[in-house]
Amino acid sequence: MHPAVHTYSTSRNLEQSVLGHASEPSGVLHPSLKPLPLHVVAAEGTMLKFSDGKTIEDATCGAAVACIGYHSERVKAAIVKQWDRFAYSNSMFYGHAIGEELAAELLRGTNQEMSKVYLMCSGAEAMEAAMKMARQYYMELDPKQPQRMNFIARNGSYHGSTLGSLSMSGHVGRRKLFEGMLFNNIHRVSAAYEYRGRTDGQTTEDYVQQLADELDQKFQELGPDTVCAFVAEPVVGATLGTVPAPAGYFKAMKKVCDKYGALLIFDEVMSGMGRCGTLHEWEQEGVVPDIQTVAKGLAGGFAPIAGMFINHRVSAALTAGTGVFSHAHTYQGHPLGCAAALEVQRIIREDNLVQNVRDNGEYLGKLLREQLADHQHVGDIRGRGFFWSKLTYMKLEFVSCKKTKEPFPPSAGIAKKVHLVAHNDVGISLYPGMGTKDGVTGDHVWIGPAYTSTKQDIERIVSKVKESVTLALK
Repeated sequence: MHPAVHTYSTSRNLEQSVLGHASEPSGVLHPSLKPLPLHVVAAEGTMLKFSDGKTIEDATCGAAVACIGYHSERVKAAIVKQWDRFAYSNSMFYGHAIGEELAAELLRGTNQEMSKVYLMCSGAEAMEAAMKMARQYYMELDPKQPQRMNFIARNGSYHGSTLGSLSMSGHVGRRKLFEGMLFNNIHRVSAAYEYRGRTDGQTTEDYVQQLADELDQKFQELGPDTVCAFVAEPVVGATLGTVPAPAGYFKAMKKVCDKYGALLIFDEVMSGMGRCGTLHEWEQEGVVPDIQTVAKGLAGGFAPIAGMFINHRVSAALTAGTGVFSHAHTYQGHPLGCAAALEVQRIIREDNLVQNVRDNGEYLGKLLREQLADHQHVGDIRGRGFFWSKLTYMKLEFVSCKKTKEPFPPSAGIAKKVHLVAHNDVGISLYPGMGTKDGVTGDHVWIGPAYTSTKQDIERIVSKVKESVTLALK
């Protein structure tokens, strides 16, 4: 299934060889204008071929997106079938069957715990919609009491790059340039980051209670009746390196939210739709959110689409009130995106891929720990399902000193170095992250294999991950 991987030869300028060497100026505003990126010219399975003829294995599904690989005849046929009917519909005035079918499929996947789903094009759009829905919920209940406008989020979180979603985010580096423009009604509590937050001798239960008390105090500080919602990623994605919450954490957080009548919003843009071994990560927490966002694994990258779920509590308030969500996007519920997402979700369900993620995810974690836990600069290895990290201290988090958990200085560029060596010399894509400890210091890389991965695939990927870390940190 996997063609031979042509590895990059070592170069004095590793970054240039991985990012590209275009000879003519590009009219595209790329993420980096110097140097320009290589072009992907073909993709099959989990293999990417570039403009220079080299091929690598993508062990992160892009950014946890291409969950069933880069090609599917079934998805292609579904998109073409919808294309032949109509490709676009004005969602402000009309509905369509493909959207209804997708909504039914998605709600069934929540075991009908959620009531409605609103479909857009990106995770950031979904977070913006979630914020506005939370605000409108309280206005529907009592428009004469508009004081609920505050949100509580967490340090180290990331919810998107638009101004609202970036305001919700606690990612220091991504916020820095835009401080002063960001919203002032979003407040922060500590991340549920057991590796760095739980003190020696403190039990997990005590640590969870400490975090619950902190959230309760934040409600008191702001005024309990001014808070719309507590917002969190059930498994923090790229910013902290796939950090799952401690056992019992979200039940404790929900208890605080219920105490003050606030909503609970889960951002599952990266961790949801099967990535962590259940279709929705909240199934593992035993907690149903009031509002939930999803995106990356929804259509597997075959079309840009995201979703916002609301539960029956929120839906009932809207139905009993104005009956109108005061929000809209030109391309919401786009028919081609709906067709792609519906077929991807059917494939995931019919091929029992979430169970495969659960089974082989445990194997992935086992192999990563067996082969890398003893490395002097791997501080933590953490994750869930097919969402695993390594850093310089345990998740695949990298540290200069394992005992003190002290990270390398940012100037060392450890995560970037591991990423480049993996890409250039080993022929695998790993996803780097910086600022893991405090938003500035700390490095990690994470992997997120395709849901279709077999045990043999996992063994090969872990072997390449080990080789990459060994070469980069020798």
